[in-house]
Amino acid sequence: MTAVLGSANDPYRNPSREIRHYFEYSSQGIELEEDGLKEITFGEYLVERRVLDRYQLFRALQMQDRNPGVRLGEAVAALGYLQIREIEKHFTEFSRVNTVDL
Repeated sequence: MTAVLGSANDPYRNPSREIRHYFEYSSQGIELEEDGLKEITFGEYLVERRVLDRYQLFRALQMQDRNPGVRLGEAVAALGYLQIREIEKHFTEFSRVNTVDL
């Protein structure tokens, strides 16, 4: 297949069409479904719970990266997004999430 950027055959314009090409057993392509098991970080947990938005998480992770040893919750509190007692409450809930040992 020859692709011309900006044309209807451009895989960047329609990536699902390009992906479907690699799955010969399905004319419809593939559909990903979650199996119920998902590894999640505390930061992602806070975003899923809508406690933080992605930008706030990104800023906290940047702060954590610039200051080794700083925990995510400390960075979130230092940026003023949440108070430390709220972070502790969410971390306790996060710790109770069921885990699976492999």
